[in-house]
Amino acid sequence: MTALWVEPALALLVGYLLGSIPFGLLLTRATGAGDLRAIGSGNIGATNVLRTGRKGLAAATLLLDAGKGAVAVWVGALIHPDAALLGGLAAFLGHIYPIWLLGRGGKGVATMLGVVAALAWQIALVFAAIWIVSVLVTRHSSVGGMVAAMSAPVAAAVLGRFDLAIMLLALALLVVWKHRANIERLLTGTEPKVGRGA
Repeated sequence: MTALWVEPALALLVGYLLGSIPFGLLLTRATGAGDLRAIGSGNIGATNVLRTGRKGLAAATLLLDAGKGAVAVWVGALIHPDAALLGGLAAFLGHIYPIWLLGRGGKGVATMLGVVAALAWQIALVFAAIWIVSVLVTRHSSVGGMVAAMSAPVAAAVLGRFDLAIMLLALALLVVWKHRANIERLLTGTEPKVGRGA
């Protein structure tokens, strides 16, 4: 008989390892765009990849970062039906605190979207729509990411998915925490807008 802790631990481990794959860094290096950590904000996410001028790479980073969150949820569910949330949570933590980069990861917005999409597509639609609208209105990727992340637990609660609302609130608060430097720049009016240099 398998010990009760083995399957949850395996879901956490696999999810973390998936989440910690730094796709933005790998793609920019593989295509000769340089070390992403020395460009713009130094972040490994899609917004900073966009600052290299490679829109295709930025789109690929966004999709891959979201994809690893979704895959982690699905793998967790395969390991045990009750381990889907653990897989998604671990992937999110792996993205923002990857062991390979000594904990200096991304801000988690795209990976959170992937996790949400695999858990509840209705909430993911709200997340994505608010993200896009917020960026279009404010021209600040950071604002769009934070507002979208905070919309997820609200949407979950409205839909009666209180099981998800608590976890999504924790993820959203971590997204905001990772954006604290952006918040400071927003308050001082120095936060770069989408389409402009860092």
